[in-house]
Amino acid sequence: MDPCPFVRLIVESLALKLPQATKPAGSGIHPSTTPCFCKLKLKGFPSQTTILPLSTSPNDDNNSPDYATSVPGFDLDGLTLRRLSGKQPLTLRVSVYTGRMGRTCGVSSGELLGRVDVVVDLSGAECRQRVFQNGWMKLGNKPSAKIHVVVRTEPDPRFVFHFGGEPECSPVVFQIQGNIRQPVFSVKFSADRNSRSRANSSDFNTTGNSNTTNRGWIPSISGEKERQLRERKGWMVMIHDLSGSPVAAASMITPFVPSPGTDRVSRSNPGAWLILRPHELNGFQPWGRLEAWRERGPVDGLGYKFELVTENGLSNGIPIAESTLSVKKGGDFCIDGSRITRDGNSRPIKGFVMSSSVEGEGKMSKPLVHVGVQHVTCMGDAALFVALSAAMDLSMDACRLFSRKLRKELCHDEQDYYFS
Repeated sequence: MDPCPFVRLIVESLALKLPQATKPAGSGIHPSTTPCFCKLKLKGFPSQTTILPLSTSPNDDNNSPDYATSVPGFDLDGLTLRRLSGKQPLTLRVSVYTGRMGRTCGVSSGELLGRVDVVVDLSGAECRQRVFQNGWMKLGNKPSAKIHVVVRTEPDPRFVFHFGGEPECSPVVFQIQGNIRQPVFSVKFSADRNSRSRANSSDFNTTGNSNTTNRGWIPSISGEKERQLRERKGWMVMIHDLSGSPVAAASMITPFVPSPGTDRVSRSNPGAWLILRPHELNGFQPWGRLEAWRERGPVDGLGYKFELVTENGLSNGIPIAESTLSVKKGGDFCIDGSRITRDGNSRPIKGFVMSSSVEGEGKMSKPLVHVGVQHVTCMGDAALFVALSAAMDLSMDACRLFSRKLRKELCHDEQDYYFS
């Protein structure tokens, strides 16, 4: 497999130095004791915003800030690099504002303090690291106000895979190399509601949690039907190589069920998938665990959390990704060590690992998957990320409100689906 060229534009070590404290911003969208934030703009890319910590280090341009932050950065694929080749360098604009982040009544609530521009020349960036800014810069016309920023690029080649159809339709997965599409995997989706838990199969080297117990009585047909309509379980995705051998799988280990009195899967009781890899002696063994739920709030969100499974069991996983996607618009499921966690801590991984596109609810979704080359040593490694992408995509359907029907490919009987 040959990777595609990618370049990552990294913006880090962001901090602000002011001649005197600015009045507190109040309770903004992202509460902080820092009264300033910055917005980064690069032509052709969505802007990025982050809170700026105030530095109290001595007023010396050679000193690094005592507190700093970073942003996810910008990813430039091969097509973008070719389009920009031979043209004028890009300009990264960093605008600093005082006040709250976000908007109030449709109007930006921040007051512009100043801005700086950093010229980014991408010539040869796909082959070597380059640094365009590293240190303090004067902020506008205020000589005592300074911003510290590091702007650099580094090569970040990736394998690119594209589902030829929606995961539940058992499509072929292609590897993309420029204009070449080469089939590398096939997907087999199944939905077996009668299975207590796919993870309890003897083929899996793990012990899954069962959500049904033998209570010593047989439920009525109508009661069983009602229970089935209130849970989504038994979904499984098998990834095969071109020879037909299974190389990865995603199994729904915990059913997606609504919280009592509601029609949504809550964060307190999420559904879960196991991402599995073949094992010579025990069929499959768990590699990762994905949880998903429906977030409450002013905007509907699909919450997720992904953990790497350790030898200590499923309850002692290493969390490496947690975020929320818009149910309406979708977004990118991403594992990236440069992104800060919700609690403000860094992740136990370095650099870009993978991303996968997820369409909004009810929309046709053919995931586009990027995987960093340093995380792939064989086709089986790539297949794990493909299985994880399928599970994330299907979680959008699994977390659909239970007052709404699923499409027929996801259902076990004729009365529990809608036609899309």
